[in-house]
Amino acid sequence: MSELTIRQGRPDEYAAVGELTVAAYAADGYFEDVSMDGYAEELAAAEDRAKDSDVLVAVDESGTLLGTVTVIRPGSRGAELVREGELEIRMLAVSPQARGRGVASELTRAVLRMAADEGCARVVLCSVADRVKVHALYERHGFRRIPERDWRPEPNLLLLGFAAEIEH
Repeated sequence: MSELTIRQGRPDEYAAVGELTVAAYAADGYFEDVSMDGYAEELAAAEDRAKDSDVLVAVDESGTLLGTVTVIRPGSRGAELVREGELEIRMLAVSPQARGRGVASELTRAVLRMAADEGCARVVLCSVADRVKVHALYERHGFRRIPERDWRPEPNLLLLGFAAEIEH
């Protein structure tokens, strides 16, 4: 893998971050399901997310945007599962052209380090039930299922809860 840097996204990058996020979700087939209707606009709204969340980006040595993840805190507008003492991973996305380079793993590790640095007890996330490949990625980083936080934003869409405990 070439040199990879994880950092806060910049305002001049937010449009590209949104485009990358939509492209990544489209490549994974998210928009083939009618229940994802309207979700593309939410994914594209990186500038809006950055108002009360951390939008991290992964870039290579030339500055090319490879991936992104949004880190949510309790009380933020994008919060789904997060509670006090936790951070939440949302909208982890890797450019289709950058897949297989460890970008998703590096972004996940960055959030886990952020949680440790902030004294959080765990990092949580939710994921569409049939995304087995991404679930395996999270499990490699210590995430385990927390079925008590599964939820349905729509009747035909089940989101599974996962959490990684942070050791201090």
